[in-house]
Amino acid sequence: GNFTSMAAAVVDSLSLFIGIGLSESKARETLRNEALTALLREAVVQAQGILGPALDKTVGTLLYNAASRLKDPKHLSFLVGYIANKKIVTDLQLNAALEYMKSHPITPVDAADFDRECGIGVTVTPEQIEEAVEMAINKHKAQLLLERYRFSMGLLMGEARSKLKWADGKIIKNEVDLQVLHLLGPKTEADLERKPKALKSNAAEPKKKGKAAMVENGEGYQETKSLMEQLRGEALKFHKPGENYKTEGYIVTPNTMNLLKQHLEITGGQVRTRFPPEPNGILHIGHAKAINFNFGFAKANGGICFLRYDDTNPEKEEEKYFTAIRDIVEWLGYTPYAVTHASDYFDQLYAWAVELIQRGHAYVCHQKVEEIKGHNPPPSPWRDRPVEESLLLFEDMRKGKFGEGEATLRMKLVMEDGKMDPVAYRIKYTPHHRSGDKWCIYPTYDYTHCLCDSLENITHSLCTKEFQARRSSYYWLCNALDVYCPVQWEYGRLNLLYTVVSKRKIIRLVEAGAVRDWDDPRLFTLTALRRRGFPPEAINTFCAKVGVTVAQCTMEPHMLEACVREVLNEQAPRVMAVLEPLRLTITNFPSPHQNLDVLVPNFPADETKGFHKVPFQPTVYIEQSDFREVPDKGYKRLAPGQPVGLRHAGYVVAVQNIIKDTSGRVQELEVICTKSEAAEKPKAFIHWVSDPLVCEVRQYEQLFLHKNPEDPTEVPGGFLSDVNPNSLCVIEEALVDRSVREAKSFDKFQFERLGYFSVDPDSTDTKLVFNRTVTLKEDPGKV
Repeated sequence: GNFTSMAAAVVDSLSLFIGIGLSESKARETLRNEALTALLREAVVQAQGILGPALDKTVGTLLYNAASRLKDPKHLSFLVGYIANKKIVTDLQLNAALEYMKSHPITPVDAADFDRECGIGVTVTPEQIEEAVEMAINKHKAQLLLERYRFSMGLLMGEARSKLKWADGKIIKNEVDLQVLHLLGPKTEADLERKPKALKSNAAEPKKKGKAAMVENGEGYQETKSLMEQLRGEALKFHKPGENYKTEGYIVTPNTMNLLKQHLEITGGQVRTRFPPEPNGILHIGHAKAINFNFGFAKANGGICFLRYDDTNPEKEEEKYFTAIRDIVEWLGYTPYAVTHASDYFDQLYAWAVELIQRGHAYVCHQKVEEIKGHNPPPSPWRDRPVEESLLLFEDMRKGKFGEGEATLRMKLVMEDGKMDPVAYRIKYTPHHRSGDKWCIYPTYDYTHCLCDSLENITHSLCTKEFQARRSSYYWLCNALDVYCPVQWEYGRLNLLYTVVSKRKIIRLVEAGAVRDWDDPRLFTLTALRRRGFPPEAINTFCAKVGVTVAQCTMEPHMLEACVREVLNEQAPRVMAVLEPLRLTITNFPSPHQNLDVLVPNFPADETKGFHKVPFQPTVYIEQSDFREVPDKGYKRLAPGQPVGLRHAGYVVAVQNIIKDTSGRVQELEVICTKSEAAEKPKAFIHWVSDPLVCEVRQYEQLFLHKNPEDPTEVPGGFLSDVNPNSLCVIEEALVDRSVREAKSFDKFQFERLGYFSVDPDSTDTKLVFNRTVTLKEDPGKV
C-alpha cells in the first residue's frame, strides 16, 4: 500500500506543478529532486492558502525560482508570503530578496529594511519609463541620428535602467524600440547593409515613398508606427468602456445609463473585443487585419478578446475549420480570452425572439425567399398579424410543423440600405454540428451578431466597412429588447492584388487543378502563407504598415514580401544549396583523406549565433549558371582562365579541363584549387555543396497574371483563365548541404545567393521538400 500512496503523491505533485505553469518535462525534472519537490509543494500549498487554488503563471514562476534558488529553506515561508500577497511581483525583486537573505542569515528578518532593499511597494509607471527612455534618447540624439540602427541600444536601456532600478527590463526594451522607431522611422535598405553608408541613407528615403500603397482616399505610405502604438492611438478616438453614449450615432434610451452601469460592474471597465469568423472557411490575409485589430486593440489597452465562431448556419461547419482558425490566431501570436460559439446562446436567442414578438417588434411571415429578394420587394401582407398568432406560429416553426421556406420570423425595421424587415429566423432541417437536431430553426447573422456581442459584454464591436449598413439594425435590436448595446466601429478592408480570397473561388481553383488545396503556397490564405514559410511577425508587421485606417486599401504582394525578407534576414540561418548542379572534380585536393570539414557561420553578419559543418571533398557541385565556357563581357564567375572563390572554403578553383557528353553539353569540370591566401583575389565567390543531400525544391511565382483577376474589364475570360502557367516550378533533384538533415516542417533557411526557403510538410525521412518563400532581393520588375 505504501508504494501506491507514493505513486499517488507523485501524480498529485505533478498536477500541482503543472497547475502553476511548469511544462510537463520541467515538472518531471523537478520531481526527480526530492528536496526541491518538498520545498515547492510547501510553497504552492502556502500560496494557495492565501490566493485560492488557482495560481497564475507569474506567481508560479516566482514560487519555483524562490524554492529552487533559496540557500536557506527557513526563509521560504517568509518569501512565499511576499509573493502570494503580490508584494514581490518581478524577477528583479525576487533576485534582490534572495541576495538579501544570503547576506542577512538571521531570523526574524527586519521587514522594513528588507522592503527598502527589495523595492517592495515601489511601482514604476509606464509614464516614468517613457520619461527615462526619452531622457536617454535626447542625451544621445545626435549620435543616434548619425549611426541610426547601428547605435548600441543597450546603452539607452542601461541608462533608463539606472534611473528606475525596479522597472521591468522587457518593458524598458519595448519602450526603447518604440521611441527609436519613432525617431528614426522603419529600417531602410541602408540600415540593413552591413557597412555604414552614411551618404546612402538620405537617398533611400524617397524610394520608400515611391512604393506607396494605393489607399483609396489618397493618403500615401506614412512612416509606420508599431501596431500597438497605432492601436493605443485608436483608443483615443474610440469611446472609453461604459461611455458608449459619447459615440456618434449611438442611440440612447431611458434605460441606457442603467444598462451601462450594469455592464461596467461586470467588466470592471475593461476593453472587450471579439473576432467572429464563420467556421466554414479559411482565414486569408484580409482576416489577418481583423485578427490584429481585434486582439491587438484589446491587448494594447489591457483588455480581452473572445474568439467567437459565428456558427448559426448548420450546413457548412466542419471540425477542421474550427481547429484551423484557432491555430492561425495562435500562430499570429494571440491567445483568446475564451473560445465561444454563437450556438452556445441558441436557447437565450430563442427566448429573446419570443420576447421580440411579444413586444410587437417581430412577426411570422410566409413570403417566399424569391419574393423578398431583389430591390423594392412588396411589403409583407402578414406584417400586422396579431402577436398571439405570431407566437403560436413561431412555436410551430420550432416544432417542425412547416417545411423549409414556408415561414420565417421577420423584424419590423427598415435598414439604411432600404432593406425592409430583415429575417431573424429561418427553417432548416439540417442537424447542427454542436446542437445536433435539437433545432430546425436557426437565427440569422443580422439577428444573432449584436445579441452575442451584448451577452459577452463587448465594448467595441469592430467590423469591416461593408457592415456599416447594418449598424442601425444592430442598435435597434439591442434597444428593442432593452439589453446592453455595444458600439459598432467600422474599419477598411485589406485587399491584395494578384490574388483571390473567397472560399468559393478557391474551391474552383482546387477543382480545376490550378492549386493543390487551400494551403497551396501560391494562395493568400493564412494557412498557405504559413506553409510557404511566411513568419507570423511579417504578417503582423504588414498589417501595421497598412495601418488601422478606415480607408479600404489594396496592397501589392511585394510589400508583404518585403516584410517577410526583413524578418527572415534576422531569423533564417544561412546554408548552401545548388538547384541546377554542375559537377567539379578537384584534381589536386589538399587532404590525403579526401575529406575536410568547413565551418560555415549560421549568420555571417553575427558569428556569435554559431556555425555548422559542411564536408569539403574532391567532388563539389556548383550552379550551372556559375560557369560559362565563353564568358560575356562583365561576367565575373568561373570560366576558362578566370578562377573563382568557393565561399567559406578558403579555396580558389581554376578550370583545368572541360568534359562534355556526346551532344556537346558540359558534363563535368576538372579544376585545380589553391588556398585563398596564396591565390590572387578572384573576381567573385560562389556557393557550392559537397557530399550533399538530394531534396525537392518548389519555386513559386504569382498565381495570376493580372492585378485584379476577378475584374471582367481586366480579365474578360474570368479568373480561372488568368492562372499563370509558370506559377510553380518543381526541381526534383536539387542538392543541399547536409547540415539541414534534421530540419522539421516549417523550419526556415536562407539558401545563400538564392532566396529564403521553408521545409514543407510533404518532406519524408528520406527526402526533404523546400518551398521557396521569397527571393533574396525584390524582383526589380515588380516595383
